[in-house]
Amino acid sequence: MVEIKLATTDDASLLEKVARPIWQEHYEPIIGLEQVEYMLDKFQSREVITEQIEQGFEYFIVSHDKAPVGYMSVEKREKSLFISKFYLNSSVRGKGIGKVMLNKVHQLAKEKECNQLELTVNKYNPAYQIYLKLGFENRESIQIDIGSGFIMDDYRMIKPI
Repeated sequence: MVEIKLATTDDASLLEKVARPIWQEHYEPIIGLEQVEYMLDKFQSREVITEQIEQGFEYFIVSHDKAPVGYMSVEKREKSLFISKFYLNSSVRGKGIGKVMLNKVHQLAKEKECNQLELTVNKYNPAYQIYLKLGFENRESIQIDIGSGFIMDDYRMIKPI
């Protein structure tokens, strides 16, 4: 059974623990260990998650059979719902959990009266092809300097709803 629960600042430590193995396994081959560790600290740490929740980001813990296996985060930006984070442990991929997560994002967008979903994805992330199949359109290539000599080399994608 899949459960998607709205997280609070009290859940930030759990979210940080869920993030680490997902990021290490998925992103090390794409961006390398050094950048993964930097980005975990800069974007996926307990402190940053707490701060983002306090600023209005909504985080959700995704559980399968009562065990946390992923998480996602969204932020309303005018008429867009920005998917800031959308991560699932590889051990449960292919079980339809990602679809349940995306359905939840669609539901949130409708509740917030958004007319599109927006996200950024690393250009070399295999998920890029999945987003295209799900109806997201590649709108632009972006590079963001995140400090310490690292950049995020992404595509900005939109899906009208």
